[in-house]
Amino acid sequence: MKYLNLVVLATTTLVFTACTNSSLSKEEILKQTKQKEQLGKVLFFDKNLSKNRTQSCATCHNPDVGFADDRDNGIKSMASLGDDGKSLGDRQAPSAAYAMFSPKFHYDKKNDKYIGGQFWDGREGTLAQQAGGPPTNPIEMGMPSKGAVVERLKENSYYIETFKTIYGEDIFSSNEKAYSAMTDSIEKFEQTKEFAPFDSKYDRYLRGEYDLTPLEDLGRSLFFSNANNSCANCHLSKKEDSEGETFTNFEYHNIGTPINYELRAVNGVKEIDKGLLANPKVTDEKHLGKYKVPTLRNVAVTGPYMHNGVFKDLRTVVEFYDKYNNKDRTINPETNKPWDKPEVKETISLEELKAKKQNDRKVEALVAFMKLLTDKRYEHLLEEE
Repeated sequence: MKYLNLVVLATTTLVFTACTNSSLSKEEILKQTKQKEQLGKVLFFDKNLSKNRTQSCATCHNPDVGFADDRDNGIKSMASLGDDGKSLGDRQAPSAAYAMFSPKFHYDKKNDKYIGGQFWDGREGTLAQQAGGPPTNPIEMGMPSKGAVVERLKENSYYIETFKTIYGEDIFSSNEKAYSAMTDSIEKFEQTKEFAPFDSKYDRYLRGEYDLTPLEDLGRSLFFSNANNSCANCHLSKKEDSEGETFTNFEYHNIGTPINYELRAVNGVKEIDKGLLANPKVTDEKHLGKYKVPTLRNVAVTGPYMHNGVFKDLRTVVEFYDKYNNKDRTINPETNKPWDKPEVKETISLEELKAKKQNDRKVEALVAFMKLLTDKRYEHLLEEE
């Protein structure tokens, strides 16, 4: 199947490239990759790699809810709580699902755009680099250094034996080497089909295994129609109705998201979130307030929404987009008050946001279509909702 081949391609392209410069056979390379995936899975769920032994990768990327953070954290899941039980960030933890398809962070000179990378601002280029960030982040897992993380690894005889088997007997001779091996294994786990099954109702529809309802079919038509809606401008990487679609172009845009005052009243943040400009590789002020376009895979079960969790309901998000083209869409349905002003106004992607206005029926249809993008294992969450 094409969708499975995409996952295989994402996980093995680099492996086979490396094979040409290695004494290992293709079969041995594949065996080693499988070992790394298994090790990475154990590491992904290991709370002992945080300072107080309370938090793992899976804490903020829960595989039971779309690899997002579903904890309340005292702020209605708007941002993640750190291992110390009190530190709150100012952004949501992005879903780790389908993240393997994001290209390395780079600047597209031809189109004058930054593309790819991990985190909301692309500050890490690969999944391995992303995996290396949280353990030593003081408001996340809180470990004081890479060396301290490696010492935790060496407490576990399974890690000592497995790291040496995969990466060589001298892997623990250097903290840097051992830490890189850890992030490499986590990356290999995050590149497995578990993170990207491509088995939603939409995928089944493409394979002739599911019939759309009239509302879902309308939503699909609206989503892909450049004449009626701008969704596909940013949430499409292939052609319409292509298998293996990630529903993001991995670009960065400012859509005028307002400040989440409720969150900031708790976390105490006062300064503007610079978005892409917070990435040390980006210096041009025109990228202030831009964030990576997220995948719409599992979007219906991974709220709240936007980089700061400011909107609770998926329908609110659609209405928020529509307000740019619909003069009657002036009220935030969650507050019953006018929409708050954007945190950063100067760099809003007004051209990409242009679209025909939507009536309530069409808004419902778009929400119905996005619910179709829920992986099969999470469909029960839609029913519970």
